[in-house]
Amino acid sequence: MNPVVIHDPTLRDGQHAVRHQLTAAALRRYAEAADAARIPVVEVGHGNGLGASSLQVGLAAVTDDEMLATVRDALRHSRMGVFMLPGWGTSADLQRAVERGADVVRIGVHATETSLAERHLGVLREAGVEAQCVLMMSHMASPEELAEHAARAVGYGAQAVGIMDSAGHFLPPDVTARIAAMAKAVGTVPVIFHGHNNLGMAVANSVAAADAGARIIDGCARGFGAGAGNTQLEVLVPVLERSGFATGIDLYALLDAADLAERELMPAPPIPTSMSIVSGLAGVFSGFKHRVVELAAAAGVDPRDVFFELGRRQAIAGQEDLIVDVVAQLSTNAHGKDK
Repeated sequence: MNPVVIHDPTLRDGQHAVRHQLTAAALRRYAEAADAARIPVVEVGHGNGLGASSLQVGLAAVTDDEMLATVRDALRHSRMGVFMLPGWGTSADLQRAVERGADVVRIGVHATETSLAERHLGVLREAGVEAQCVLMMSHMASPEELAEHAARAVGYGAQAVGIMDSAGHFLPPDVTARIAAMAKAVGTVPVIFHGHNNLGMAVANSVAAADAGARIIDGCARGFGAGAGNTQLEVLVPVLERSGFATGIDLYALLDAADLAERELMPAPPIPTSMSIVSGLAGVFSGFKHRVVELAAAAGVDPRDVFFELGRRQAIAGQEDLIVDVVAQLSTNAHGKDK
């Protein structure tokens, strides 16, 4: 069987679903359960990564330092992962994360802005931790563009590189084309796939990624994540195993961890709702969902129109202020028609 490394961002990406309010006690309990299941990498942090706790994207209930210290103490077998978006986090944040015991650090950049990761990947290589780079909003770039930027990231020092289907926009053929092109461009460097479930395709897309050469696949317990959620981990693992990929994960313990996550981390498991489906079709970052719905309701405009306009403007993560502009424009247009 071909080995695949499972990377679990339940305690990071899942934060989006609860406005970054997971407590230290909840972090510890899930980390212990994930560790018991022998999940290779357990990622923790604010939903937008190191240094992102803010009024703009949400204040976390727990500081970065406390999150990392709590999860590091809970892990005996799993490695601890963290995530950072340049502009939110800094090299100083990376250094503190390394001091707190981070083993795997991902730098996330827009799909065609790999140069923003260069400095941080260099810092991580010097620190001796595993440095990864993920290209976000990857549906906005062609397979050829992604392959080019993946090769650049490896040149900057990335020891693994991949894509995030940040908007849950892809279908399996889209994933196959992109992962295959990237795998060819980077040779033996592992390729990563991180899916979102806006169109209900996250598991299928993840299997397509593995078939096309991805060797690191992300999944969250019960799909806990932004919008419609991420690839559902406890479904992903047995499907990969049946498809001929070895994960090394204890199935029963994984199912126990998923049950714990549903019981203690989330009000309800995420599903592809009407808004999430529209977000996926429009190609808009899933984490915009709450803000879009709130602002649209206050202004009396259709949130579906907001998503499609954001998609037309090619809004990306970090451009939350653009939601305000779009809602204001649509509200003005609607009131003008009423006159």
